Amino acid sequence: MTFEFYRFRFHFRALDAVAFPPGKSANALRGAFGTVLRAQATPAEYARLFRPGTSLGKSPSGLADWPRPFIFRASHLDGQSIAEGGAFFVDVHIFDSQNALLPHFRSSFEQLAVLGVGHGRGRVQLERIDRLDLEDRRQESTAAAEPIAISLDADAESPHQVRVHFVTPTELKSEGRVTERPEFSVLFGRLRDRISTLRTLYGAGGLDLDYRGLAQRAGAIALTACELNWAHVARRSGRTGQVHPLGGFTGTAAYEGDLGEFLPWLRAARWVGVGRQTVWGKGDVRVVS
Repeated sequence: MTFEFYRFRFHFRALDAVAFPPGKSANALRGAFGTVLRAQATPAEYARLFRPGTSLGKSPSGLADWPRPFIFRASHLDGQSIAEGGAFFVDVHIFDSQNALLPHFRSSFEQLAVLGVGHGRGRVQLERIDRLDLEDRRQESTAAAEPIAISLDADAESPHQVRVHFVTPTELKSEGRVTERPEFSVLFGRLRDRISTLRTLYGAGGLDLDYRGLAQRAGAIALTACELNWAHVARRSGRTGQVHPLGGFTGTAAYEGDLGEFLPWLRAARWVGVGRQTVWGKGDVRVVS
């Protein structure tokens, strides 16, 4: 079993001083991108890319709103001020293999030279786009004829212990409530559903999984230790005026059990995110040992 996606790195040069609010850099970029996309794309393109919802039907996992077919990775810009003339980059992971989405990002980001981004709406110029592999190596072309394919098959060796790092704020829900501890069954359940749904909606199709068996085996994995810090950040939608929480926990968690079949899924969380509001860069999870 594999999951396919594209990685792009967008390089910018600041035409004015640009300030990214703490914890909100990806949200600022997402908002600017959405504003331009709404003006440039057709309603159908905008809906599929930026606001997939009930008009498109329920997702296979039962969600009324489809997950968006991309995520931003910009936490390195949180709280940063880029001086006029300074350079910075933003990573975008695209999960849609059925439609060419890169042109929408390119044309939208080019408009930030006029509309600006971040606190104060500093103007930025898109200088180049790199297509990356999993090791951050630049590929020869952004044409992206072949996506990156990551394996979801069980590892040949099954470690008994693993530690994961929640790099960006992560919110996991279970039975309708946000959990306070990242129990493995909840973490894996949300990750399995997200990857399966993304692949079904935008990629090669659904995964042939033993959902009940996976859930039972995940439930046998023990959370043996965790050191978490909770961040409480909120954003106000410029379109609706609604306030949305962007917080969650960061830190590390240690798990013990028969982990071989779950490690590929945990590694995939780095690229797809897990939990709520992944499109803003939340839920970046890394296997550290």
